Amino acid sequence: MRKLLLFSIVVLAALGFLIKLASLQFKGEDPEAFKSDPAVSGQLIYPSRGYIYDRNMELLVANQAAYDLMVVPREVKIKDTLAFCKLVKIDLETFKKELERAKNYSPRLPSVLVSKISKETFAAFQEKMRKYEGFYIQKQNLRDYKTHAGANVLGYISEVNPWELKNYPGYVPGELIGKTGVEKQYDALIRGKKGIKYVQKDRFNRVIGPYKEGAFDELPTAGSPLQITIDKHLQEYGEKLMEGKRGAIVAIEPQSGEILAMVTGPNYDPALLIGRERSKNYTQLYYDSIAKPTWDRSLLAQPSPGSPFKLINGLAALEEGVLDPKETVYCNNGYYVGKDKKGCHCGGGIRDLKSAIALSCNAYFVQVFKKIFGKFPTSDEGMDTWVAHMKSFGLGDFLGTDLPTGAPGRIPDKFFYDRYYGDNRWGPTYFISNAIGQGEVATTPIQLANMTAVIANRGHYYRPHILKKVGDLALKDSLYKTPVYSSISASHFEPVIQGMEEVYETGTAKHLKVKGLSMAGKTGTGENYTRINGERKQLTDHSIFVGFAPVEAPKIAISVYVEHGYYGSRYAGYIASLMMEKYLRGNISKTQIEKKILESSLEKEYAKPLSGTNFKINEYAW
Repeated sequence: MRKLLLFSIVVLAALGFLIKLASLQFKGEDPEAFKSDPAVSGQLIYPSRGYIYDRNMELLVANQAAYDLMVVPREVKIKDTLAFCKLVKIDLETFKKELERAKNYSPRLPSVLVSKISKETFAAFQEKMRKYEGFYIQKQNLRDYKTHAGANVLGYISEVNPWELKNYPGYVPGELIGKTGVEKQYDALIRGKKGIKYVQKDRFNRVIGPYKEGAFDELPTAGSPLQITIDKHLQEYGEKLMEGKRGAIVAIEPQSGEILAMVTGPNYDPALLIGRERSKNYTQLYYDSIAKPTWDRSLLAQPSPGSPFKLINGLAALEEGVLDPKETVYCNNGYYVGKDKKGCHCGGGIRDLKSAIALSCNAYFVQVFKKIFGKFPTSDEGMDTWVAHMKSFGLGDFLGTDLPTGAPGRIPDKFFYDRYYGDNRWGPTYFISNAIGQGEVATTPIQLANMTAVIANRGHYYRPHILKKVGDLALKDSLYKTPVYSSISASHFEPVIQGMEEVYETGTAKHLKVKGLSMAGKTGTGENYTRINGERKQLTDHSIFVGFAPVEAPKIAISVYVEHGYYGSRYAGYIASLMMEKYLRGNISKTQIEKKILESSLEKEYAKPLSGTNFKINEYAW
């Protein structure tokens, strides 16, 4: 019996060994088991972030080396904490706070203790690193900007915050992520893929070499380079023109929807938001409540569009068959709303469509606006038709761009006025200011540029976008390659374009004409009011301009908005004309005008009380 029992034990043991051998033969060892071995430590290797180039492949953003001091809390052994703090240039309180934060995240996983240490600190710590167990240096890549312009376009990167760690899988504490602009929109493409190297430690927790000769290491994958649609030199030029001024410039290539320049004024040097000073600099910029340099006016400002809005009111009237381009209206230096006479600055006289655009006649376009609504039996039907025409130009809603921020503007509809006046208790005279781009209409600078591109294209646009290529692959997204058609027939655009040409020939921008260049434009003056102790006070008007060139084959459509810039042809008109000539010719013919704009400042105007942004009903009526 004992022999049988002993034999059975031997057989069972042998069988167990055979099963284990078979398991190892077919399945192998658990390949992840070493990751939980305390004698093995994994250190992340961050990839090179993708470079960013402009439309002509000029480098905008590259990388520069940076170093993070990492800590693994459970491995920390430190005898002289004060000496350590002095070595890495932090105070004792910061050391304790950051170490506690790292412990709360994970005692056994690495966290950033000090980010972006200097090269000098890195070198000094390298020499004495063996004295401080649980700490090591991890290389990072910071951005290296090759331009001082385009901060609003390019965006910036910074460390992931707790919300991002929770909601974006794959990120770890201390990792960098795009926060705004192109860096945010295309972070997944340009961040690359992290690598990792495993090191073996001895019983004293000292690194003795790579684990398994690096067999399990993973190399990082560099991020994809991006080519964006911005023209570096045009963007830089636009920002110079906007120095001392507040507002925006947006330039678009009409036949593609590619954004050539997107200037917000004031802007800031993107290099301010890199390195150890990033947080301090950002706080100063963000909390500058007067200049608001981090607020992108090109995408977020929503002023009244002013007289450029007359162009699409005229187009809507042509489409509805209630306007003949040769039909005339007599302007008696204004128009009446009830018994109140509202002003006009065209000089008075007989106006047809061409001259009304050229001289920006309010009285003419008020009559045009009334005719649109007069065609329909009810105000609701007229409003529905008018709203549909306006929105077909990309107004009153988000354009669908590939930019991470934006504002919808506003095209007020019947529901908007029902809330104020009641259903069926209003008509076109209640919001007649919309006829001339005042009233309750609100547009962003990029929407105005896009509206101008629709006119330049004689009826369609491509959604404005910023990405041109990823690596060597051109953008193929059908969303940006498919034309969006307005509700206006192509045949109706020619008389309006003729009027815009006349703006430069004999109209409100005749002094802005560039010799030898066919240009079309429209000036605008946005009335600017505020209320002080309940009393309505007028402030300096806003200067607005839209235009495109060359007329026969447009290569650039532009909108310019200058806060407190007086009238359309004073600041915005000059800037738009200079920008178009700069892009098309590469140089400026009217150097005296250029010098005047470059040296001019409106800072004294911005010391005055600013108008609100709530767009109270008829707040900006003429």
